[in-house]
Amino acid sequence: MDQRARWVGGNSISLLENGEEFFPRVFDAIRQAKREVIVETFILFEDKVGMALHAAMRAAAQRGVKVDVLVDGFGSPDLSREYIEELSSAGVKMRVFDPGKRILGQRLNVFRRMHRKIVVIDGELAFVGGINYSADHLLDFGPKAKQDYSVELRGPIVAQIHQFVLRAIALGDKGPRWFRRRLKQAPPVARESVGQVEAMFVTRDNRRHTNDIERQYLAAIRAARRRIVIANAYFFPGYRLIKELRRAARRGVDVRLILQGEPDMPIVKTAASMLYHHLLHSGVRIFEYCDRPLHAKIALIDDDWTTVGSSNLDPLSLSLNLEANVIARDKAFNQLLWQRMDTLMRESCKVIGEDDLASEWSGWRLVRSFFIFHFLRWYPSWLGWLPRQVPRLTLAEATDLAEKREQREKAGENGATQTTEAA
Repeated sequence: MDQRARWVGGNSISLLENGEEFFPRVFDAIRQAKREVIVETFILFEDKVGMALHAAMRAAAQRGVKVDVLVDGFGSPDLSREYIEELSSAGVKMRVFDPGKRILGQRLNVFRRMHRKIVVIDGELAFVGGINYSADHLLDFGPKAKQDYSVELRGPIVAQIHQFVLRAIALGDKGPRWFRRRLKQAPPVARESVGQVEAMFVTRDNRRHTNDIERQYLAAIRAARRRIVIANAYFFPGYRLIKELRRAARRGVDVRLILQGEPDMPIVKTAASMLYHHLLHSGVRIFEYCDRPLHAKIALIDDDWTTVGSSNLDPLSLSLNLEANVIARDKAFNQLLWQRMDTLMRESCKVIGEDDLASEWSGWRLVRSFFIFHFLRWYPSWLGWLPRQVPRLTLAEATDLAEKREQREKAGENGATQTTEAA
C-alpha cells in the first residue's frame, strides 16, 4: 500500500461496458469462487442489482468461501437490516468506510470518501472500474441509465490488487497481528504470464499517495505525440492538467474530451463548460455525450496507453477521495477502446464549437476566466488543509447502515439516496 505503483507484464485485460457486460461477469466469478471474494464499492443499493450481488455473495459464503465487502457510508447509507443480517448470518463480513464523527446522527465529513470499485476473486481474477452496484447502470433503467466502463484482469497485476485490498481490510480491523496472519493465509496468486499486457495499479489516498493518479495522467499527456482521448464524467481538473492538455494540442496532438451533455447533476456541465474557452482556443476538441448521463473515467493516449478506473478529473477525486485506476500498455486494448470512443463521438455526441459559446459577454468571460484560472491553480493546496483522518472501517452487524435508514424514514427522507452523487 505504501509502495509506488510499477509496471507489471504478462497480463490479460478485457473491457466491460455498462452493467450488461459487467454484472454477469462479476456475479458469475463470485459463483465460481473457491476460496475468497473481496468487493469494494462506493454505492450498493438494495435494488435488483444489489439483490443479485447479495444472493451471489451469500451463496459463496455458505459454501465456505471467505467473503469481505467494503462499502462507503456516504454512498451506501440505506441498506436494510434484513439485507445486512442475511449476509452476516451466512458469514459475509461487511465493513463500512465512514470517517468522521456524526453530530445529531448526521455525517458531516462527506468529502473524503471510499470511491474505489474493485473485486478480487481467489487472488487470481480482478475487476477495476467505475461501475457501482445499482440498477441505474443498466439500459432498462431508462433515460438516466449511466454509460460506464470496467476492466477484467488476470495475471501478475492481480497479485498487487489482491495485496492492496487485503491491507485495506487489515487496516480496518486495526490488528497488525491479525493482518500478518491474514496475509500468510492469503490464497496463492496468479504470478505466471497469461498475456502480453503491461499493467499498473494506481491508487489515491490522503496519506502517501495523494496525487499518484494525477501524476500518471500528466506524464502520459506530456509524452503524447499523436492523440489523447479522455472520457470523464466529472471534469474540472487542476491547473497543471489543463495546462498540459493545451500544450499537447498546440504541438499538434489530436486532443479530444468526451464530457457530459445530459448530466445527472446540472452543476457538472456548468463547471466543465467554464473551461471550454480555454480548451477550444488551444485546439482541444470537446464532445458532449447526449444519449444519457456519462459516468466513464477512462482515457487513451497514442497507440498503447489506456486507463480505466474510479477516478474522475475533479477536485473530489484528485484531492480528496480514495480512488483506484488500472493503467495498461497494449496496442490491441488501446485500439478496442479507441473504436468504442470513436463510435461514441460519431453517433452519440454533440461537437462543441466557438458558435456554442458566442452568446456569452466577452467581458464576463474575461473576469470568470481570471477566477477559474486561480482556482484551478490553487485548489489542491486548499483542499489539503482539510483534516486527513486515518481511514476507519466499521464492521456492519445489521446496525450501522440499517439504523441510519430508519432515522431517515422517521424524518421523512425516504428515497433520498437515489439522488446521492453516483460519482
